[in-house]
Amino acid sequence: MQAQRSPRHQKPDLKRFKSLMADEMRFFRTWMGKPLTTGAVSPSGKMLAKAMASRVDPAWPGMVVELGPGTGAVTKALIERGVDPGRIAAIEYNDVFAGHLAARFPGVKVIEGDAYAMAATLAAHGIREVAAVVSSLPLFTRPLAERNALMEECMSLLPEGRPFVQFSYALVPPVPVRPGAWSLDVSDWIVMNLPPARVWTYRRSRRPL
Repeated sequence: MQAQRSPRHQKPDLKRFKSLMADEMRFFRTWMGKPLTTGAVSPSGKMLAKAMASRVDPAWPGMVVELGPGTGAVTKALIERGVDPGRIAAIEYNDVFAGHLAARFPGVKVIEGDAYAMAATLAAHGIREVAAVVSSLPLFTRPLAERNALMEECMSLLPEGRPFVQFSYALVPPVPVRPGAWSLDVSDWIVMNLPPARVWTYRRSRRPL
């Protein structure tokens, strides 16, 4: 006889499914209204979010800055990784997502603002020490000059060797490597994500003495 799952085990699964579908619909509706600022049609998958969070060491001092957190897939992965919610500063441009994040992760510092003015945004909120930057921004919707400027700003705030983590679906890096300024590592394709994606990890090079 085939074993049947008890109702008390079915309810959590149903709750998780409903939550996932709600995030998908929220993301899709926002993408329909603002495709250039939302970038993706659906939130990052669990495996992709976990891969991005794995580049962050919870023991590093300072705030983990998340850019373009959306509905919080990577935020959740960072917390599961061991990063204290109070050490996550999530900068979200979209007011709908910002409100959702604040309600879903009450300990996280949700900042409704522009990630492309990150230094000024962080300074306005008294954040001076940055442990890592984790980005889900749709970088390819911006000119290369703006992407380079964002990377330069992030690298100016990061200690040597600390990462700027970005995912994309493209074959080429969202920001080219710049020898002497930042290095770049790329993961294998995460085929469990839809569509498959890769994680690009930039690190600030040693500054000349």
